[in-house]
Amino acid sequence: MRPTVHDIAAAAGVSLATVDRVLNQRAGVRTVTREKVEQAIDRIGYVRDVAAANLAKSRVYPLVFILPSGDNSFMRGLEAQVRAAIGRSPVERTDISIVTVPAFNADALVAALDAAREKFPAGVAVVAIDSPDVIAAVDRLRADHIPVLTLVSDLAGSKRDHFAGVDNIAAGRTAASLMGRFLGGRSGPVAVLAGSMLVRDHRERLDGFRAVMTENFPGHVLLPIVEGQDDPALVERLVSQVLAASPEIAGIYSLGAGNRGLIAALKRRKNAAPVCVIAHELTQHTRAALNGGLIDVVLNQDAGHEVRSAIRVLKAKADGVAVLGAQERIRLEIFIKDNLPFEQGSNTEMPFEQGSNQAPEQGRQD
Repeated sequence: MRPTVHDIAAAAGVSLATVDRVLNQRAGVRTVTREKVEQAIDRIGYVRDVAAANLAKSRVYPLVFILPSGDNSFMRGLEAQVRAAIGRSPVERTDISIVTVPAFNADALVAALDAAREKFPAGVAVVAIDSPDVIAAVDRLRADHIPVLTLVSDLAGSKRDHFAGVDNIAAGRTAASLMGRFLGGRSGPVAVLAGSMLVRDHRERLDGFRAVMTENFPGHVLLPIVEGQDDPALVERLVSQVLAASPEIAGIYSLGAGNRGLIAALKRRKNAAPVCVIAHELTQHTRAALNGGLIDVVLNQDAGHEVRSAIRVLKAKADGVAVLGAQERIRLEIFIKDNLPFEQGSNTEMPFEQGSNQAPEQGRQD
């Protein structure tokens, strides 16, 4: 006969209510008591049918998404995808709240993480800033058995449960390979525009880009990194200064946001040699720049897939069930002018992807 919750209560010497709180990861249980219940579960071999239990109770999953505020087009698109998920809440049995904090502000992010911890949600998804204080805040959530997922930018030193985003080192390497091929035999330095080196995704993209450029295209010197804080106005000013100081520039790799400022600076550049420009994230602005010839390549990650994946993973972690790794892998999309879909999100034309020259399968679900 399979062990029951009554057997757990008897083995741990606690009430059924306490067992229920531990199984459902609710607050109100002391750490020592929680550990006693968990040890009893292991000892008697209790296996819970989580799916059946949650369906029977119509469990609702309260989830918190912590996103950077500001004028970053990709992040606003990501937020729009979270709001779309809120619209699906009755079907997906979620209760999603959105918290925005100033971009690249570690103190504000720590405060938001600690505030989320007080609500004891079923899970937290966060666009991370790589700092010791943020790592500690994430680890406090995990110490309270609250699943944490990092979005877009990872926090590898933490105890987070999962990362929903592209392989950013591979993205940087891909950008360098494309840059070298697009430049051909053209000489000249290459500029790199970042948002901030405080976020891991920007550092990893830079590391990948620098490694391939150094190894395969040593004739192109990398200029000092420009940090535009993903602010279009600041980016326009800084890029204009770089272009004025280095008129022989051959390429620009924009590994963060603020691309409206980059595009504005490129438009003001008159009677100069062409520059190969590779940027990240397909927005209305980068799409128009691709069509207009100001940008050569856009590397993209599907924000909708990331949000849907985050919800699936956090629910699975809350239930203690396995995550399907292949389903949750976020793919790197490569867009040039010739393979743009007619409209973002359309299935009429699909992007080709890094490492694949095969057409995507029809009816793919993510």
